[in-house]
Amino acid sequence: MTIKHLIQFSIVAITAFASAQETNYKNEIPTYEPINLEMHQKIEKLDSIYFDAYNKCDMKTQESLYSEDLEFFHDKGGLSTSKQDVLKAIEKNICGKVTRTLVKGSIEVYPIHKYGAVQIGYHKFFNKQEPNQKSIASKFIMIWQQKNDDWKITKVISLH
Repeated sequence: MTIKHLIQFSIVAITAFASAQETNYKNEIPTYEPINLEMHQKIEKLDSIYFDAYNKCDMKTQESLYSEDLEFFHDKGGLSTSKQDVLKAIEKNICGKVTRTLVKGSIEVYPIHKYGAVQIGYHKFFNKQEPNQKSIASKFIMIWQQKNDDWKITKVISLH
C-alpha cells in the first residue's frame, strides 16, 4: 500500500467513524412530545398573541405580557433587566422595520413545578429595510411565570 492509498484509506475511515458518531448522538436526542398538552397549547397561544403584538407594534399588549422583573438576554445586545428599556428598544428598532415568524412545529414547552413553563423554539425575523436578505431560523427560550390564570414572560434568551 502506497502512502497515497494509506492517506485515502485513513480519510475514509475517519469520515465513516465521525459519521457513525454523529448518528449515535442524534439517536440520543429524543423526539419532543409535550409533557402537558394543555400547557403546551396555552404557551403556543401566548406566543402567538405576543408576536402578533410585536409584529403590529402593539406596545400595550407586549407590556402586559412582560413581567416587571424581566431579564432579556440577547446574544448580540447583551442583558437588559429593564422592562421599559426593552419596550423602548423594540419600539425604536423593531416597529415597522422587522417582523417575526415562528418556525412551524418548533415550539417545545416544559413545565416548571410551582412556577410556570419554559418555551423553546425557532423563529425567523424579516427586516423590511433589507428585503432581499435571507432570514435564517434562530433559537429562542422564554420563561413564563404563572400566577393563577395570569402568565408573564420573566426571562427571554434570544439567539441569532
